[in-house]
Amino acid sequence: MSMGFGLYVRFTLRDEGAAAGFDALVAATAPKIASEEPGTLTYVVHTVEGEPLVRVFYELYADRAAFASHEEQPHVKHFLAQREQYLRDVQVTFLDATAGKLVRV
Repeated sequence: MSMGFGLYVRFTLRDEGAAAGFDALVAATAPKIASEEPGTLTYVVHTVEGEPLVRVFYELYADRAAFASHEEQPHVKHFLAQREQYLRDVQVTFLDATAGKLVRV
């Protein structure tokens, strides 16, 4: 039984300047995701120890429909369009949560 639909996304940024720009874009986008998307259960951005040009996103949605809704939000469309200028590489892994601890408020 699924506990949610998730993504693991690994971004590799071009250089330090690109990392700063990407981080600013994330800082502008994440609060809107938190406040405007009830189906987005978890949206966490991580830095990676020893890899200053890598960012990892862990995203968990109530279901695939919630993810589809997320992708249609204006702030997400803006993020997706703007992020390209900062990236060297992006790897996306889709996940289906099946066991573990899930906190819902």
